[in-house]
Amino acid sequence: MKKISLIGIGSGDPDWVTQAAVKAIEELDVLFVVIKENNLDELVDIRKHILAEHRTTPIKLVELQDPPRPWQTTPDYKKAVATWRAQRLESWSKAVDENLPDGQVGGFLVWGDPSLYESTLAIVKRMIAASDDDFELNVIPGISCVLALAAAFQIPLNRQGKSVSISPARPLAKGIPDYIDDVVVMLDGKQTFSLIDPEGFDIYWAAYLGTPDQILISGDLATVRDNILATRKAAAERKGWMFDTYLLRRR
Repeated sequence: MKKISLIGIGSGDPDWVTQAAVKAIEELDVLFVVIKENNLDELVDIRKHILAEHRTTPIKLVELQDPPRPWQTTPDYKKAVATWRAQRLESWSKAVDENLPDGQVGGFLVWGDPSLYESTLAIVKRMIAASDDDFELNVIPGISCVLALAAAFQIPLNRQGKSVSISPARPLAKGIPDYIDDVVVMLDGKQTFSLIDPEGFDIYWAAYLGTPDQILISGDLATVRDNILATRKAAAERKGWMFDTYLLRRR
């Protein structure tokens, strides 16, 4: 029997790693580390820092080079994502087969929470289903950027008697439906907040939540969106990567 643990590590702050996650980290024999395109070493360094904070013994590290992410430019978004996931599945299956013997525990440190806009869980479940080996899967929840966003701005996600939507930016490109008053937007590589009608909306925008580089900007969308665009562009150029999310709230 092999065991795979998907460990939610929060949005960057080592103090946001739960006690359950610490126990799972200590149990690992092999850690699989996904290396993003453009060699974003800082993301790997954050994971290594979390290991150093919460583990006292050495561990075997297996690096997985991530395939390119073409959906920013392709006209067929769904096909591009399916291809990318298939490439990940092939690479990860080979790495686990070669580096995780029976009786050992392998793991992934998953940014935020494994169940929220994170493909690791879906790919690992496909890998297990296709394998001839017996696996036990362990999923440890983490503090997502959604919760970190609300905490950073000291606001509730929900308002009394109202629902909250969590959405990628793509479905909102043509505007916010009338029935949505509060929506947390993730995966916005095209700055959709600057394209929609801002009338009647406030925005709570955050980048690099839980890290020393955290940036927070909030206010009337029409008033602050240009400031967010400029700040976001400068930060991405300085660091070479950008993780941001925001809440749009109808007044």
